[in-house]
Amino acid sequence: MKRLNIDLGARSYGILIGSGLLSRAGEFVTEVLRPTRVAVVTHPALRELYGETLMASLGRSGFPGEFIEIPEGETSKSLEQMSRVYDRLIEFNCDRRSVLVALGGGVVGDLTGFVAATYYRGVPFIQVPTTLLSQVDSSVGGKTAVNHPRGKNLIGAFNQPRQVLIDLDTLRTLPLKEFRAGLAEIVKYGVIADPGLFRFLEEHVDDILSGNTDCLAHIIETSCAIKGKVVEKDELENRYRMILNFGHTLGHAIESLTEYSGYIHGEAVAIGMVYAARLSRKMGKCGEDVCQRIETLLQRFGLPTQLPDLDPGDILESMFHDKKAVGKKIRFVLVEKIGTVDIVDDVPEPQILDVLA
Repeated sequence: MKRLNIDLGARSYGILIGSGLLSRAGEFVTEVLRPTRVAVVTHPALRELYGETLMASLGRSGFPGEFIEIPEGETSKSLEQMSRVYDRLIEFNCDRRSVLVALGGGVVGDLTGFVAATYYRGVPFIQVPTTLLSQVDSSVGGKTAVNHPRGKNLIGAFNQPRQVLIDLDTLRTLPLKEFRAGLAEIVKYGVIADPGLFRFLEEHVDDILSGNTDCLAHIIETSCAIKGKVVEKDELENRYRMILNFGHTLGHAIESLTEYSGYIHGEAVAIGMVYAARLSRKMGKCGEDVCQRIETLLQRFGLPTQLPDLDPGDILESMFHDKKAVGKKIRFVLVEKIGTVDIVDDVPEPQILDVLA
């Protein structure tokens, strides 16, 4: 088992990475908390796969627990679903010393973290991510939110978990489409901060797609370490943390315009990275070789790299509603070379439209 630490002073927490962690969850929870009750937020399929193992482990440590189920999919990241979770917490008599556990992917983790930030003005929560994307991205860093029809993650709060348990065994039941989507975020980490990780991905595509445990452990640990360092430097995204949004400005617009049903998050981000690289090249930030390496790697992982049939004007308007846009100026993270990016606050609209056309 690998253990990383996110150093945020009083909000510090550990990330545990390994196999068989769900069956030891109660043991790990006792390292940081002694809850009166535990509410496990998940969706029905994951409860069937892993719920019994997790709840039994919590029970052995003396923590009574209940399940709260939400429907699977991005549409569950809503104020309506939040209200339903509050109802269940009240029914279970959860108090200020209760703990929420997010068992699932990014949707479950984001929703649970936001509920935890607001129930009783804040109760602790633990992330147990079960998708590759959530293991390397959404479970780490404390961003919690729900969506609004006009934009992704517009309603939320920074709320750090007390612990992150990454059980590699959960990836065995992950659909290939979801697995590929997680690889998009790992490619992102290589682009923004680690050329060595990017080369490793290029050299081990087949091993990674076949589920080689050693390769997966390496790229997950490396990705979490990169994100952890970024978060430690800029927890509340005053500026530097924005490098984590490479590919997300356009990616979020694609998700929003397809009503969160056309593409899952990692797929939209893959397309966003390709076009962000093309915009970088157009603005003289990088060469064609950088664009080709990014697009080729994403294609080798089976990810989409072409824009869907959307009106460029609609895409532009959606990007104006992105959280990173300020004063009708669209902010992009642009790549200079593999491992180095730049935050550009005011990308000219004509250049964006030209790339989107």
